[in-house]
Amino acid sequence: MKALFEPAHMGQVDLKNRFFRSATWEAMAQENGHINQAVLDHYEALAKGGAAALITGYAHVLKEEQPNPRMFGAYDDSFISDYRPLTQRVHENDCRIFFQLVYGGSFTWYNTKSREIWGPSAVTNKISDITPKEMTPEDIQTLIKAFGQAARRAMEAGFDGVQLHAGHGYLLNHFLSPFFNRREDVFGGSSEKRARVIFDIFEEIRKTTTSDFPILIKLNCSDFMGDKGFTFADCLALCKKLDAMGIAAVEISGGPVFRPPKTEKESTFAVENGPKESYFSPYARKIAKAIKAPVILVGGNRKMETMENLLNETEISFFSLSRPLLCEPDLINRWRDDKSYRPKCTSCSQCFAPDKNSCIQNRPKAEAV
Repeated sequence: MKALFEPAHMGQVDLKNRFFRSATWEAMAQENGHINQAVLDHYEALAKGGAAALITGYAHVLKEEQPNPRMFGAYDDSFISDYRPLTQRVHENDCRIFFQLVYGGSFTWYNTKSREIWGPSAVTNKISDITPKEMTPEDIQTLIKAFGQAARRAMEAGFDGVQLHAGHGYLLNHFLSPFFNRREDVFGGSSEKRARVIFDIFEEIRKTTTSDFPILIKLNCSDFMGDKGFTFADCLALCKKLDAMGIAAVEISGGPVFRPPKTEKESTFAVENGPKESYFSPYARKIAKAIKAPVILVGGNRKMETMENLLNETEISFFSLSRPLLCEPDLINRWRDDKSYRPKCTSCSQCFAPDKNSCIQNRPKAEAV
């Protein structure tokens, strides 16, 4: 019988248990993407909190493309020395750390008037009301190279691997979607052609890093847009292809799960499909059965009993959490000591606001009202 608190492996990466902290934008970095003491302290607390691995908040790979304020940067070599104290602190606490890379695209509300925003096609994003510029073949090559260089910087800074964010309505997700990707060249058309940019990024990272440097990916199991969007059949086919290419792990989420906030107090996270907890497990279990690479399940993982059952009844290997660790960074240790412990997180999603990402239960009373 498999256990959540047992040593596990993701390729050549040893992990002390089966818990990941899923990528979470904290809005703690400086405006230029460089980190500070608050970031170091936050990640040290998470590393001490018991998870086997942390996936960072996303980092933008091109300087001029920043979908959210005070997010991490990865766009030039000055970040290499910047991140070394971060990876060192995490490793000193027997924890792994993976660097998430992103190009936001039209799913953004930040500084949209003063920058050019790329998309696979010039299709208006109905959530943000932004119509991106259709990328030229030269733009796509610039993007691919940028991901490759960002991954190299991550490796040189001591990260244990990188994760490509290809879900939740960001650019790589839009390339996968027939609704947003209406190209007629080699990067559009069939499901496999729409995924080509991801394959090319994967191969570029292989050129800029060592052959054993792990590349992970975060994917929607479906966009839940019917045939208009990225479907589960598309996701399954993509996972099989990436598995054959040597992907280190696939984190399965779903979307679109975010809506634009009308006020800072409004909950912006909504899951419209799946069970009440471990929302995407019906999809993740099918993917895990079809590929050799480990599958990480994110979304509504709240009870040890549910996760233990999924671990032993399916091929799902790992479980990742975001909101509960914003509320309680030491939640994994609490579960280790008491498997019946119930997290304080109520999934209210009031942790997400336009300028911050922190649990409302931990804010000063005047700020939380």
